[in-house]
Amino acid sequence: MLEVPVLRLDPDLALPAYARTGDAGADLVARERATLAPAGGRALIATGIALALPEGWAGFVQPRSGLALRHGVTVLNAPGLIDAGYRDELRVLLVNLDPSDAFSIERGDRIAQLVVQRVEHCTFRPVEELGASERGLGGFGSTGA
Repeated sequence: MLEVPVLRLDPDLALPAYARTGDAGADLVARERATLAPAGGRALIATGIALALPEGWAGFVQPRSGLALRHGVTVLNAPGLIDAGYRDELRVLLVNLDPSDAFSIERGDRIAQLVVQRVEHCTFRPVEELGASERGLGGFGSTGA
């Protein structure tokens, strides 16, 4: 199991935690109160923690499905990327997509999930052409859905 050092910037808030055994995402909580206006209101919400992800790993901030389903609140730049070298406080950019209702965030509310994954670095080598594939040039909507 990967151990990630966490700096508690607010000792009264919960550390990231998995709701259930086997969950991929650990819940992140709000350090502050905020109200997201309807129809696109957004706010950058502090979480009260900073991380030291090891080299070769990254954090991906994902929306919470319940907030998205019930309130239309999601992570605007999903997934938010946390590079291994980042050491400042984690903040989550939330947006309210509900067309008519504002959404209030209270201190300590679960606002997003953090997924930590191994990442590979690669070199990019220019070529004259790319090898063929079954998909080819099919892009957005090319599978009919």
